[in-house]
Amino acid sequence: MKSLFDQEAYTEIRTRLNALSEDSERQWGKMTTGQMLRHCQAPLNIILEKEDYGFKPNWLINLLFKKSMYSDKLWKKGLPTAKPLKQTEPRVFTQEKEALEALLDEFDSKRDREEWPIHPSFGKFTKEQYGKMQYKHLDHHLRQFGV
Repeated sequence: MKSLFDQEAYTEIRTRLNALSEDSERQWGKMTTGQMLRHCQAPLNIILEKEDYGFKPNWLINLLFKKSMYSDKLWKKGLPTAKPLKQTEPRVFTQEKEALEALLDEFDSKRDREEWPIHPSFGKFTKEQYGKMQYKHLDHHLRQFGV
């Protein structure tokens, strides 16, 4: 799996994000493009310690799902979303895109950092695992809208 800490992968995600429009057609799921952009901010907010969304450690979720967060295997279409990360309210595409771009820039500015915070639900991740899971999540949702 590519890592968002790699410049090439970061550039790819930014290029694909720029190809997204408010009218991009959803391939699966229920979110609009604005809701998806808001949803994609959450994992970055967690790793940048801006918000924890009320997650608590969960050994069962950790055991069953943690490795899939950064493995090379793509996530299936239509996977359920954790309740705190669901987006049902209308969102303004341009505002959510700008907010996600700002978080991506902040994340990228910390690429040389070696120690990262403990995830509130999944526990300890290495820098490499965090980079892969951030790329994987963004890739999943950009594919959801065909970009």
